[in-house]
Amino acid sequence: MSLGGEVKVAKSYKRAGKAAPQFLEDDPSTGYLPGRRWPVVRYGLISLAIAAMLVFAIELIVRGDFAGTVSFFLQPLKPGWTTIVVFALILIGLDAVLGRSHQSLMIVAPLTLSLAFVGHQKSHYLGDPLYPTDFLYARQIFALLPLLVRDRPMTALAMVVGIVAGLSLLVYGWRLWRRKVPVLSRKGRLARLTLAVPLLAFFVSIMDYATFSWTRDRLQIIPIMWDQKENYASNGFALAFALNVPMAHVSAPSGYSDKAIAAISRTDVTASVPAEKPDIIIVMSESFWDPTKLPGVTITPDPIPNVRALRSGSMFSPEFGGMTANIEFEALTGFSNAFLPAGSIPYQQYVRTPTPSLATFLKSQGYRARAIHPGTNWFWNRGAVYADFGFNDFKSEETLPPMQKRGPLASDAAMTDEIISEADASDEPVFFFAVSLQNHGPYEPNRYYNPTHTVQAPISQWARESLLSYAEGSADADRGLERLVEWAKKRSRPTVIAFFGDHLPPLGPVYVETGFLKDNVAPRKEASPEAALEHHETPLVIWSNRTGPAEDMGAVSPAFLPYHILKTAGISHPYYTGFLGQMSERYRVVDRNLLLTPAGEATPDWARQKEIDPAIRDFRLLQYDMMFGKRHAAPDFFPETVDKVVAAHTS
Repeated sequence: MSLGGEVKVAKSYKRAGKAAPQFLEDDPSTGYLPGRRWPVVRYGLISLAIAAMLVFAIELIVRGDFAGTVSFFLQPLKPGWTTIVVFALILIGLDAVLGRSHQSLMIVAPLTLSLAFVGHQKSHYLGDPLYPTDFLYARQIFALLPLLVRDRPMTALAMVVGIVAGLSLLVYGWRLWRRKVPVLSRKGRLARLTLAVPLLAFFVSIMDYATFSWTRDRLQIIPIMWDQKENYASNGFALAFALNVPMAHVSAPSGYSDKAIAAISRTDVTASVPAEKPDIIIVMSESFWDPTKLPGVTITPDPIPNVRALRSGSMFSPEFGGMTANIEFEALTGFSNAFLPAGSIPYQQYVRTPTPSLATFLKSQGYRARAIHPGTNWFWNRGAVYADFGFNDFKSEETLPPMQKRGPLASDAAMTDEIISEADASDEPVFFFAVSLQNHGPYEPNRYYNPTHTVQAPISQWARESLLSYAEGSADADRGLERLVEWAKKRSRPTVIAFFGDHLPPLGPVYVETGFLKDNVAPRKEASPEAALEHHETPLVIWSNRTGPAEDMGAVSPAFLPYHILKTAGISHPYYTGFLGQMSERYRVVDRNLLLTPAGEATPDWARQKEIDPAIRDFRLLQYDMMFGKRHAAPDFFPETVDKVVAAHTS
């Protein structure tokens, strides 16, 4: 053999020596040996240990507190150990896909640790945890970089060095692992997939926080969507982030383009306000409803006589027992949750930039736009959202004067005092949006020491006393409306008052014991339009001190409230009275699962039909354009939001 041939053979052997080893039937390092349990158990324990260390590292990075991280895993009512098991299943499943034991760590660890670091930095600089939707608004992530460089240059430098070193180490480790670790057998990979995939699929199925899950509840995964900081603190970074994933992506509707927006029918309605601008006061009363609708229940005296006398119709809530912010979103913007991902909360995920609202428009016409809520300003992210909606100011627990309590919470009477005082002190017209707090659940028995009502019903004592607590709060809200109306009757300035409940109250067992519901909450998808109306209607009053109450409105979605309120006030607007006015002639309820015409004709499951009404299509296109798109529609439908504002004329 020639010297050249010997060199080629030597190189061939060298290459062969570096080839990735194949599955060795008797090698325990493969993690799968038929008939022998120890390697399987060892592989499982190692996977759990790796998952535990990774989850601990993630929480330590996010929290920045070693003692707090340890406490999270030691508390039995926190889902720390559930997270570890989920991570172990992910690692096992990915090992099967990659074909090497524990190689999945090289993908999962860099990804999750990087997200944890970004989450910690966002929380440090911007005050909020990391949401999946932040990646729709990359500016928020990039905004951290200049802050980091300016405030902590050495940390920024360490980041750059760490990224370069980490990537280099990852590439080297990946190649080394592929050479040194044996390939898993087909049986070994199948066994891993058989274990991991069904369990992970089941776990994903119970993570829809919009529906109750007995298993999720037992695992102590409690979605706290109204307070995302507490959500992340209680559930841990990984699970809280996962709970927010379904809301991350809002796809453009089919056919969305500037031409499609241009093709939407324009009305000849322009922005117009009366010469004497009326004050507009909207009170969204927490969980306000008519409890006498419960079967077999008699409440004496009538807890809501004033609302009953002035009632204009019903507000069809898109929610049940909670999620107040979603009703606010519709009532203030005239947009619909029906066109957003199921379970999403626009206040938390989507309102990140100036967004057109009643406040934006009315402020452009010389109104003082004010929001009032006796709770904390961070609840539902209201402080930031109201600023993006264009409110001049937002008075909350932090900035309101000390308010008298009724029961454990600030009273409706105190909030009514604040509204009247602010309106009387203002020389300019005011737009108030007030959200009450007093009648917020839970409705524990004996909430009020001096009840003025009695409840008769064939239910348990606890349920009866709980219902009494709710009825007392409803009566206080009703009296608050009475005071506003009597005050407005004496005013010389035109005044329009809108009053409605955001959703049915979370009465839980009361519903079951009275037979109103089969479960503690109404199903997301109702069996019939009649059931949907029964479980989602709350009383609605729209009243003017010039013309009295609006009448015969029927049930309307909160997205149509701006139309009815401005119409009563004698105000017009291209979108709020023009476009929504046209829509209201076709539909009075636009819900995710139901369309309802003014004549009462129902279209359930409309979104799943092949052909969708062009009017609904245009509604969705217009909303997407203004919330996520390029705002082609702004000059025609929201002229007050463009740089050159088209001034309204007075009539």
